[in-house]
Amino acid sequence: MPTFLRTHLTALRMLLAMTVLLGLAYPLLVTGISQLAFPARANGSIAEYDGRPVGSTLLGQGFDLPQTDPSAPHRPDPKWFQPRPSAGGYDPTASGASNLGPNSADLLRSVEERRAAVAAFDGVDPASVPPDALTASGSGLDPHISVAYAREQAGRVARERGLPVEELNRLIEQHTDRRSLGLLGQDGVNVLQLNLAVARLK
Repeated sequence: MPTFLRTHLTALRMLLAMTVLLGLAYPLLVTGISQLAFPARANGSIAEYDGRPVGSTLLGQGFDLPQTDPSAPHRPDPKWFQPRPSAGGYDPTASGASNLGPNSADLLRSVEERRAAVAAFDGVDPASVPPDALTASGSGLDPHISVAYAREQAGRVARERGLPVEELNRLIEQHTDRRSLGLLGQDGVNVLQLNLAVARLK
């Protein structure tokens, strides 16, 4: 058999072997292990309420008032804890940041507009609004807010629902995810999980 033909047959066999090994066997192995070891995470960490899926705890989502006019802007529902701003409107198919730099006049203007809007919505001093309420996350789908932002919103949610604010602060403490390994990142509150806990209050 000519050398060039032998070389091409060897390359073809290698291609087929690697396709089966890395394109089929390895993905099936990893999928099987993840389904056995972490089934909830492997299936998207779907949260349920009253037996129906309401979202993923891995993705941020808006908690807005019902809309009758599709062209009207979304308005946050004061009965729920709100996530941090999203440049993509919490659309998982359009994940991304605003791409505005720290010297951008548009970014500074939007921060001040958000500061005024959040302060008025939550009934607090504009100077006390936490930074994560003013800037969108890098993905636009961050499911967490800071503990400070959650506590700021507790008073509003308590007023709207007729609940003691201490009870909401207790829920915030229960749903705070601590730093990874005790030192990486910051403590954060998963907004969907917190709102589900609020919905379950009787």
